[in-house]
Amino acid sequence: MKRIYGNDHLLTTLSNMVINDRAAHSLLIYGEKGCGKKLIAKYYTELLLCEHPSENGPCGNCIACRNVEKNIHPDVIFPERSGKLGGYSVDTARDIISDAFIKPNNNSGKKIYIFSDCHNIDTRTQNTLLKIVEEPPDYAYFIFTAEAKTEFLPTIISRCVCLGAYTASQEDAEAALAEEDFKPEDIRRAIGCFHGNIGLCREYLSDENLRKQVDLTKSLADSIIRKDEYTLNVLLSSAGSERNEVRAVLTMLDKLIRDAAVLSEDKGAGLIGCDRRSAEKLSGLLTGGQAFRMHRHIEKAWAAIEANAGIPLALTALCAELAAAVS
Repeated sequence: MKRIYGNDHLLTTLSNMVINDRAAHSLLIYGEKGCGKKLIAKYYTELLLCEHPSENGPCGNCIACRNVEKNIHPDVIFPERSGKLGGYSVDTARDIISDAFIKPNNNSGKKIYIFSDCHNIDTRTQNTLLKIVEEPPDYAYFIFTAEAKTEFLPTIISRCVCLGAYTASQEDAEAALAEEDFKPEDIRRAIGCFHGNIGLCREYLSDENLRKQVDLTKSLADSIIRKDEYTLNVLLSSAGSERNEVRAVLTMLDKLIRDAAVLSEDKGAGLIGCDRRSAEKLSGLLTGGQAFRMHRHIEKAWAAIEANAGIPLALTALCAELAAAVS
C-alpha cells in the first residue's frame, strides 16, 4: 500500500496490537484533515486480515491485503452515508448492527466496519452504536476516523482505543509528493501553504477550488490588514454557499490569525497557516487579545452555521465583528 509518512509510532503500535493478539475491536483515529487517517484505517484493516502480519505491518502480498488495497474485500464494510450533510443515520447504524451478527466468509474470520470522516456525527447514531461498540462479536471490528475526539460522546470514546494521527515533516511531505511526479516548484508552493499535511498539499495541487480558497483567505487577511470592512464583507460573502466550502475558508483564516499571534511573540516560530507573508503583516497589526477575540468570533460564526443559521447572515455578522476587533 501507499507509504504512510509522519506516523511511525502509531503504525508500530497498531502492528504490535495485532501480532500480540491485542487488536482493538473499536478504534478511533483522530487528527486534522489531510494527515492520513483513512490511509491508517486501511493499514489497520490490512493488518487485521493479513495472512502474515508482522511488526513491519501487513505483508501486502496475500489475497486479503490485495483485496483491501483494491477496496473489494467482501468483509470490509463502509457504512452508507445519507442526508444533506452526508452523515451516518440511525437507520444505517441499525443496519450495521444487524449485519455485524452475520459471520464473515474470509479465512481470517474477521469483519471490519469503517466509519470515516465522522464530523458532527449524530448523537442518536452514536447512542444506537454504543452497545455494539462496547460488546462486539469476537470477529467484528469498528474503525472511526474524525478530526477530533470531541466529535464523539464520552461514552463512545471510553469504549474505543483512541490514537492521534499527525502531519509529516515538510521534508517527508516533499518526498511523498515527489513520488507522485509533481513538479518541484509546485511542491514547494503546496508545502508553503500546507506544510507537512500531505493530503491537503496533494489536494492543493490537483483541485482548483482549494487553490481559489487559499487565494480568498489571503485576500481576506489583506482586507483585515487594510481595515477595509466593505471588501472584507464582499469577500466573505463569496466563500461559498455550502458548509464545507465555508468551513475550509474559515479554518484557513483562523490559522492565519493564530500564526499572527504566535509571530508577535516569536518571529522564528513554526507556522500552520497558508501564507507566512499575510501572517507577518497581521502580527504587526494585532495584539494577542485582538487575535484571540477574532478566533472566538470565527468559532462563533461556524457554530451558528452548524446550528443551521443562514450562511450569509452568519458571515455578515462575522465581518462586523472582525472589523470591530481591529478598529
